[in-house]
Amino acid sequence: MVETPLISVIITAYNVEKYIRQCIESLLAQTFASIEFILVDDGSTDRSGEICDQYAQQYERIQVIHRPNGGPSAARNAGLAIARGKYIGYVDGDDWIEPEMYQKMRLRGTELLKKAFEVNNGAEKMNPTGNVLVLSKMEAMELYIMGDKQYHIYNSVWSKLFLRSLIDNLRFQEGHKSEDIMYTTCTLGKVETCVFVDELLYNYRIDRTDSIMNSKLEERRFEDEIPFIREQIAYLKGLGMVDLSEKASYQFYRRLLYYYLDFRKRKMNRAARKIIHFLREEKYKIVQIYRKEYVPMGDRVRMQIALHIPVIYYLLSTLYSRFIIPLKQ
Repeated sequence: MVETPLISVIITAYNVEKYIRQCIESLLAQTFASIEFILVDDGSTDRSGEICDQYAQQYERIQVIHRPNGGPSAARNAGLAIARGKYIGYVDGDDWIEPEMYQKMRLRGTELLKKAFEVNNGAEKMNPTGNVLVLSKMEAMELYIMGDKQYHIYNSVWSKLFLRSLIDNLRFQEGHKSEDIMYTTCTLGKVETCVFVDELLYNYRIDRTDSIMNSKLEERRFEDEIPFIREQIAYLKGLGMVDLSEKASYQFYRRLLYYYLDFRKRKMNRAARKIIHFLREEKYKIVQIYRKEYVPMGDRVRMQIALHIPVIYYLLSTLYSRFIIPLKQ
């Protein structure tokens, strides 16, 4: 390959032989021409690596890296080490993308964000507007932390196209899952502007029972997600974004309540008790943050019940989900 591609896409593949062909075919179907694909076989024990090699033999713009299994962070870092593009994208080997994705993301010469399409039985319907939003750093950060009914910036790196100069000194923390949280936070902390494309362009498979996201749930939440979110909160405060740091704390405590309910539903009672212990340890800080004007009254009531009588909170939430939500729908 002589010509330097404008975009490098790094694809991680670990035991995805059932899906990797669909993924690669969707990459090759891209309408944007100046693009290279780096397939990283992360120590697969099935035919994933062999399939990747077959495509590399046929297509010049596909490269394959074979490495011992080290997880998605290490695999992505390996791909970054040889990527040549001005922009960097990521795709998981069990997903696939729409043909015009990178063509539409390659707008205005800045890093772009897009909406993702989650595919499985019963996936929530999404109604994209087709709007393209140009966001300042603070607008993007606010949207990332607090969300919006229509627009949402995900933690996931596969939902973004990164300007290479912004991430040259940034690498994924190896040996961890949920590494996207800090990678995305640090990148948004460096941008001047970014673009949000409100279209369904990425197909994310969420029904694999053997995937990393579905295995060792308790370990992932306590050893990866919670520490990374705490790191995010501290990082925002270190940037002088105190209000945004507090909003991130509010979202963190809301997430812990979700974890508590989810653990209880799964009969993982030890993990559920650990969540309540975390919340009670930070009760004073929670009280301060939950006084903010952006915290709805309903959230304040839920947190008070959870802190004082968690079993009642679980029972009330279960009844609400079983009877009230169906009535609303």
